[in-house]
Amino acid sequence: MSIRAVIFDIGNVLIEWQPERFYDAQIGEDRRRAMFADIDLHAMNHQVDLGAPFRDTVYACADAHPAWADEIRLWHDRWIDMASPRIDHSVAILRALRAQGTPVFALSNFGVGTFEFAETVYDFLGDFDRRFISGYMQVAKPEPEIYARLEADCGLPPDTLLFADDRADNIAAAQARGWQTHLFETPKGWERALIDHGVLPGPVA
Repeated sequence: MSIRAVIFDIGNVLIEWQPERFYDAQIGEDRRRAMFADIDLHAMNHQVDLGAPFRDTVYACADAHPAWADEIRLWHDRWIDMASPRIDHSVAILRALRAQGTPVFALSNFGVGTFEFAETVYDFLGDFDRRFISGYMQVAKPEPEIYARLEADCGLPPDTLLFADDRADNIAAAQARGWQTHLFETPKGWERALIDHGVLPGPVA
């Protein structure tokens, strides 16, 4: 069956998301490694992705770890510097799909506060036909529920959905539901997958 909708993850597909790289630049790799060993900052961020208040969650974590408080607060105060830059060729692919009339959805683990902030910086986040954002849904990938809710909302058969994500566990969860998938590594690889599936007629200029 042909592809009837294309689904993009956002982090590391449309926007680079590399907190470790940000902290390496701010405090040095050795101190960053020590901080990440002491504190599970990705677990903190996962709570934001599930809908917890952005600033309150980060600042509570900072208060709980006073030795790293200033550094932890940067997760909130300098967040847009972590979630950058945009991946221009992926954005061009998104817009080429929209221009030819292919339905395009977002399926992303993203907090409410962070997504609203990102929308003020990245205009292409408004280009999707439908957006399935974990913070608003209060469920995150790779939980089966978030995929099931997307299917129910769009009404399309699972095997007509083509999904790109940079995490193998998220891809595996989609495959288990019968989705077509692409493990994102580079925009060129994603473009080639779309061409191979017959969704794009050729490379995006």
